Amino acid sequence: MLNANETTLVIVDVQGKLAQIMDERDSLFRNLETLVKGAKVLELPIVWVEQLPDKLGPTIPQIADHLHHQTPIAKNSFSCYKSPEFVSALEATGRKSVIVVGIEAHICVYQTVRELLDAGYHVEVVADAVSSRQANNRAVALNKMQQAGAGLTCTEMVLFELQAIAEGEKFKEILSLIK
Repeated sequence: MLNANETTLVIVDVQGKLAQIMDERDSLFRNLETLVKGAKVLELPIVWVEQLPDKLGPTIPQIADHLHHQTPIAKNSFSCYKSPEFVSALEATGRKSVIVVGIEAHICVYQTVRELLDAGYHVEVVADAVSSRQANNRAVALNKMQQAGAGLTCTEMVLFELQAIAEGEKFKEILSLIK
């Protein structure tokens, strides 16, 4: 089980024109926004990464508008874990469970998840908050990540798992995000 006190949200490369051509884009964007808002309610650290932002453009507003207090980490490697700034930011959280969301599932998300697992992190991939341009690439990526040891979850499931109890102000806020 995930614990909110031991978990970080990692957002991978949801940027520019590439984000606009993802399979099931509208659902993806809605789930990503819900997860960012939920992570803030639950006080999870958020590590936000962009692939070649000067070429691919900025993160979509559905995410960036909720993260004014921080700056994304720019990278040029497919795996976030090859970026020393990413590794430092993740280590600074002191947490060993990671929820991964973003694009593309079969490239940057997949390679990041594999390296996080190799580094000893517990990794959960939010299946309805990752995508690729083609649905079959996303499906293959989810299968390979699960075979490698990552857990699969979905937006609503992970938020309620992290919340753990059906009471309190945080629960009410999470509930309002899901409805």
